[in-house]
Amino acid sequence: MLEPSNNNELPAIPAKRYFTIGEVSELCGVKPHVLRYWEQEFTELSPVKRRGNRRYYQRHDVLMIRQIRSLLYEQGYTIGGARAHLLRKDDKDDDAIRTKQLIELMVAELEDILQLLK
Repeated sequence: MLEPSNNNELPAIPAKRYFTIGEVSELCGVKPHVLRYWEQEFTELSPVKRRGNRRYYQRHDVLMIRQIRSLLYEQGYTIGGARAHLLRKDDKDDDAIRTKQLIELMVAELEDILQLLK
């Protein structure tokens, strides 16, 4: 996610399960209306909504918001560029998982062949 050097000015994330929009705003240095806008622009952001349509963010949401903030405010990405960057990262993660599964499958098949040859 974020490198430690990018988090120096942001407070530590407390060990809680859910955060209100006000708490996330303070933790990430972003105003609440910006968070609501980002929810529309980034499908990765999906806080739980409860009574009265109140938003409750989880730790992974806070980390994602910090990453988006870094891309937009520190690295100079546009909204579209940040969205594309996050999608590319997800694609790379998916490719790595698929590659690892394929290698494990190949190893298992080679071990089966080795057993047949003995």
